Amino acid sequence: MTFEDTKEGLKNYLLQALNMVLDAAETSYTNSFDISISPNGFYWLPRLPSSFIINFELYERIFEIANIALYPRYTLLKQNGMYIVPLDSNDIHVQRALFFPWMPGIPERLTIPNLNFEANKNHTFPLMKNLNLDYDSVTSIAIAGTSGSGKSYFLNYLLSAIHYFSKLTVIDPKMDQPARWARDNNVEVIYPDASRSKADFVNEINEVLANALHMINDRQRRLYVNPQLQFDHYTIAIDEVLALGEGIPKSIKNAFDSLISQIALLGRATKVHLLLVSQRFDFNTLPPSVREQANVLIQLGHINSKTTQFLFPDIDPKGIVIPLGKGTGLIQIIDSEHPAQVLPFLAPTYSLSKGDKNE
Repeated sequence: MTFEDTKEGLKNYLLQALNMVLDAAETSYTNSFDISISPNGFYWLPRLPSSFIINFELYERIFEIANIALYPRYTLLKQNGMYIVPLDSNDIHVQRALFFPWMPGIPERLTIPNLNFEANKNHTFPLMKNLNLDYDSVTSIAIAGTSGSGKSYFLNYLLSAIHYFSKLTVIDPKMDQPARWARDNNVEVIYPDASRSKADFVNEINEVLANALHMINDRQRRLYVNPQLQFDHYTIAIDEVLALGEGIPKSIKNAFDSLISQIALLGRATKVHLLLVSQRFDFNTLPPSVREQANVLIQLGHINSKTTQFLFPDIDPKGIVIPLGKGTGLIQIIDSEHPAQVLPFLAPTYSLSKGDKNE
């Protein structure tokens, strides 16, 4: 059956779902609104003037109703704000619509037989079925989630995909899965030494960040002379960022915040990236500018307005259908290919080395 065959039935189904829940005084039966279906989503067409206010609250209400009604045939894509579009009409009463973009089906988890990405030469790798990440468009990546949500497990996946085309430095305060991955793959790794203080450890991290900033400045000068230059990717991956700022002198913490902010702000054009993992990202964990510059945001574990307020301050997760299980949550990729929409996320599964756990 083609899309056109189901278009009218889908329209009538959505109209019925909305008529039953929205204000009974304003329905499609009284010509207050209509629905139009497209391959990429549906349009809610109000007839103005109306007795109801068309605002983000109404947009969110329609989203909540339609998202559940369409599941699992379609997944509506959560928006930061009201998505209003002009219509090609000479009638001023119906010259605008609220648009609700969707993707066919529901997000599906990938099962990776092995983590050999050596054949991948275009800097693109999969995150879910029908969702790929182009690393050339990445500024920084931020991953949040409580213990046991699958952060470190997913970080190992990202490191395995990235290290074939990017120089890597891994920083692991717990000396856990990421440190073992780096050791096994001959990647530079920094972890605490029993004979040194935590302040010394963070100072060592600051030296790595300072060297990255020098690299950025050098590459910027070279780009100024020749804008066509292409550089190799360099990524600094930091696990458990939250643990770094606790119990160290303020001067060292301020130096860390300053360095990581400058890298986040200046690194994109010079292909220097941050890959940051933490139980949470708040004002005590990272400067707001770092979070704002990250264009790949992932929240794993329990999803509610409290857990998402740091990575997704403009998004209310209400109405989004979140799958159950480890390594699930929300993802937002902000680039030219992916509008600033939020999707349910299921991290890929793969075989772990002996002794590692899916945490």
